[in-house]
Amino acid sequence: MSLRINDTAPDFTANSTEGQISFHDWIGDSYAILFSHPRDFTPVCTTEFGVVAQLVPEFEKRGTKVMGVSVDTVEDHGKWMHDIEQVAGVPANFAIIDDAELKVAKAYDMLPADYYLPTEGRTPQHSATVRTVFIIGPDKKVRLTMTYPMSVGRNFAEIVRALDAVQQTDGVPLATPANWMPGQDVIVATALNDADAEAKYGKLDKKLPYLRFARDPKHG
Repeated sequence: MSLRINDTAPDFTANSTEGQISFHDWIGDSYAILFSHPRDFTPVCTTEFGVVAQLVPEFEKRGTKVMGVSVDTVEDHGKWMHDIEQVAGVPANFAIIDDAELKVAKAYDMLPADYYLPTEGRTPQHSATVRTVFIIGPDKKVRLTMTYPMSVGRNFAEIVRALDAVQQTDGVPLATPANWMPGQDVIVATALNDADAEAKYGKLDKKLPYLRFARDPKHG
C-alpha cells in the first residue's frame, strides 16, 4: 500500500555518499525531503540533481535535509556526482543512498506498476523507480507526496514552494490558497470564529463566510 499523508515515514538503514545512514536519526529535528530517480548517469536525473545541488542553501535556510534514492551503488554515485557538479556549477552536497536491493523503493512504493507484473518479458527499466518526492516532518510523518513519470523532470521551484507552504501551515489553523507564495495572504481555518481569528492574525479579508484571508504571519 502506498504511503498516505500523516503516515509515519518508514525508517531504514542504508549506505550513502555520506556513510551509513539511519533515516529517522538522520532527520533528527529537521524536515526532510526524500526523492527517488530512475538511474545514475541518465540525462533527466542529472539535470534534477544539479538543481538540487544549487538549492541546498535554500533547503538549509528552511531547516530541511535532502536525500536522493537510487538503485545504483555508492561507488556509482560518487562517480556520477562529478557529472552533477559539472552541470550545476556547484558541489553536490547532499546524501544519495544505495538502494540496489530496492528496500527503500519498495517501502515507499516508488516502483512503477510494471515492476509488479510477471517477471517474464520485464526489462531493467521496469524496476527503475519513478520520480517520487516525500516531504517529511520532524515528527517523521509524511507531510506531502508527489509522483512523476520517468520521462518528466520535476519542477524543484514548486517543491520549494510546497515545502514553504507545509512549514507555514504545520500545526496552526492556516491553509495556503492556490498558487500561494511566501509573503502572500493565507487562509484562516473555519475552526476559528471571526473574533478569535482576528485576535490571532489581525484584520481579516473576508471573501466569503468560509474564505477569510489574513496577512502571512511570517512576513507580516
